[in-house]
Amino acid sequence: MSKVLPSSGASPKVVSSVIISDVDDTSSDIVVQGLKKLGYQQELTRAVIQHVSTVLLGLIVPLLDEGIFGYSLVFDSSAAITAVPFGLGAPIATSLVGGGPAVILWGWVLISVTTQPLAFSLAEVCSKYPTSAGAYYWCFRLTSPKYRLLASWINGWLTMVGVWTICVSVAFGTAQILIAGVGIFQPEWVVTPAQTYAIFVGVTLFATLIGVFFSKLLPTIDIICAWWTVLGVIVMLVCLPVKAASGRHSAAFALGHFDPSFSGWAPGWSFFIGLLPPAFTYSAIGMVASMAEEVHNPSVQLPLTLSWIVPISFIIGLIFLLPILFTLPDVETLLAVPGGQPLGVLFQLVMGSKGGGFGMWLIIFGIGVFCAISISCAASRATWSFARDKAIPLHQVWSKVNKPLGDVPLNAYMLSLTIQLLLGLIYLGSSAAFNAFIGVAVICLGASNTMPIAISLVNGRQDVADAPFSLGRWGYAVNIFAIVWMAFEIVLFSMPAVIPVTRVSMNYASVVFVGFAAISAIWYVVSGRYTYQGPPVPQETEEKGSDV
Repeated sequence: MSKVLPSSGASPKVVSSVIISDVDDTSSDIVVQGLKKLGYQQELTRAVIQHVSTVLLGLIVPLLDEGIFGYSLVFDSSAAITAVPFGLGAPIATSLVGGGPAVILWGWVLISVTTQPLAFSLAEVCSKYPTSAGAYYWCFRLTSPKYRLLASWINGWLTMVGVWTICVSVAFGTAQILIAGVGIFQPEWVVTPAQTYAIFVGVTLFATLIGVFFSKLLPTIDIICAWWTVLGVIVMLVCLPVKAASGRHSAAFALGHFDPSFSGWAPGWSFFIGLLPPAFTYSAIGMVASMAEEVHNPSVQLPLTLSWIVPISFIIGLIFLLPILFTLPDVETLLAVPGGQPLGVLFQLVMGSKGGGFGMWLIIFGIGVFCAISISCAASRATWSFARDKAIPLHQVWSKVNKPLGDVPLNAYMLSLTIQLLLGLIYLGSSAAFNAFIGVAVICLGASNTMPIAISLVNGRQDVADAPFSLGRWGYAVNIFAIVWMAFEIVLFSMPAVIPVTRVSMNYASVVFVGFAAISAIWYVVSGRYTYQGPPVPQETEEKGSDV
């Protein structure tokens, strides 16, 4: 899903590439001086970005000039941030419940189209303020001095909760996929909620330990993940249609079959409920901004990356989905799989053998493991960064960096790990917990990304009038669409996937969201309003506050 840059810039968050080598002395000196202008000291090891995407980019966008993008961030960002096969595959049961093939395919198309305005809007703001702080820094700069601390606080907590819950959802999804893989060879095994939670704990601990003790392996994981994703979808594109042991469907079925009976909702609303997987896949695109202090020309490179991340991910998604839809086994059989994760059975039925099914399953599971490691690292960096700005209780503890381990924010890792394990306990009371985690991540990260766009819009877009990447006369329409659609998603993904609603099928996304909102509000009243000063702003560029 995502990687993190070990940057000491304002609020490092989820991004596409970890680091491969230390920067040269001249470049390092320039970067450190730039960081000091932001008010921070270099605490984590900084390095230059891996060039692996230079090769991969040519596979997808051969006409783009690599020189324009510097390190060819476009493909790497798209493949790593969205992790399309995992993002669409892990929660695929939700789309099957929502209506099946029509929801899976056209939901992907719809969410891709509706996400593009958000990507364009973020690209515009990012080109004006290319800082790794991202959305909470933008809110601070775009809001008037009277309200900007509060706006930045709210946005920063939305980002934190989004990063924590997306981390839980990736680890939880990987755990469920692992169970599905075991089910290929042990179909009689009926996993209990306690066993699922135990496996989730194992995945989470593994991801954390790799990040803490083997941080230098993260560049290799980045390379493997990129190649694994590309080659994996190509293998599936070939193997699934060739075998098709469960039969091949007509184009009418693969592209248009719609059965909302499993959800209990009215057909129209059932379709929208099934949009959760593609929305989850795109939920972290705003974190591209975290690369701002690791590229040569962020005002150009980052907006272009944001502009292309949706189209490239869309293509990867089609390559992944189409062979599945044309060979899809009986939906009722898939939804009856114990544990609620049908991928193992799906691949086994399509490939016609346990070995063949395991091979296809392994592609998705591998991406899940890479994502769990990377997103765990991302959550720790985001936790450390926000604690450094005195926005988290006991910030003195969580903002410490462990030098013996190689400048690893160990305490922040432990806090993030603890929160993940506590959130995972929800599954013991609700089998819909996975969707709840995804829903909270989509809601929080979406709201975080939309806030600065809304503030800029209220300001009459004056703040971005001179942005290097300008939406021009289309700016108002693009911004408004992005805001309205995200408001709709917030409501949509707070709803249960099936009705009638029971204690077990309840969508706890709103409960988790409100819980964290209460914690952040109470802490702001108790301490935050006295200790939190917001992200640093270069004195020489301090501007007169906006009217918001």
